[in-house]
Amino acid sequence: MKKLLLASILAAVVAGPTVAAAQDQDPLRFVIVPKVVHPWFDLVNDGAKEAAKMLTETTGREVQIEYRAPQKADVIEQNDIISRSIATQPDGILVDLLDGKGNRVVLEEAVDQGIPVTVFDSVPPEGMALTSIGNDFCEQANIASERLVKLLGGKGEVAIMMGVPTAPNHAIRAECHKKTFEKYPDIKLVATGIDNDSIETAQKQAAAIMQANPNLKGWVACDAAGPIGIGQAIKEAGKVGDVIHVGLDNLPDLLALIKEGVVDSSSSTKPEMQGYWAVIATWQKAMGKPVPKYIDTGIAIITKESLE
Repeated sequence: MKKLLLASILAAVVAGPTVAAAQDQDPLRFVIVPKVVHPWFDLVNDGAKEAAKMLTETTGREVQIEYRAPQKADVIEQNDIISRSIATQPDGILVDLLDGKGNRVVLEEAVDQGIPVTVFDSVPPEGMALTSIGNDFCEQANIASERLVKLLGGKGEVAIMMGVPTAPNHAIRAECHKKTFEKYPDIKLVATGIDNDSIETAQKQAAAIMQANPNLKGWVACDAAGPIGIGQAIKEAGKVGDVIHVGLDNLPDLLALIKEGVVDSSSSTKPEMQGYWAVIATWQKAMGKPVPKYIDTGIAIITKESLE
């Protein structure tokens, strides 16, 4: 099913020159609004620019990417960026939601003005028919938490780093981590941290939680910043080997921690692929072509062995 879906998207792209030739040849301009300034979103932007390059070369019509990231994970700041983007009448807006309810009004404004909107690394607000690009966030969490339980031999105290609690993808992962742990009577969830997608905050939260819970044996996370901060805190506390951490995503700093043996592994999204297909879907809608409801970019399992 997935292969057929992607094949249909590629077929639409190949047909692009005919569509574009009948329209104004001014550049198409897409605005990307992530949650926050963050290295994970830099990878999304890389994928988006690769798709823009491919579309430009394939269709003969330039596709431009504007990247506008909030300085902090704040829905008011994010909405302001989206509103100012709407005022410039772009050909599409690609957004990773910080708060489904909090983002809803400004997204509806964009749709009402006829601006194509695509959601990536998230799920759309309930009732809004927007294409979303990402992966099964619950499955991703389950992979990580089940691996942690297995590594702990089915018993021990664990903690969860929550990310941004209002962010749909982070909230889904947190809930699914909890449900996994609840299946095992000898696994005890003793603490949760909130890092708001900040590595520094994650490190401080993890250090404080480990100090307050000296018997803590394992960690999982809900965002890309959390695993790096947790890993740093484990190193600084001298608990490498005593506290097991199964991380999330594939940022270079996390991969380095996996290679060092500080972090066991990662259940990873594919940020470059999300950026790429978000642009493709937005382009299709801008061209008046049908778009899928959801594109699943999959989950990668990263271990020390897979990095060798």
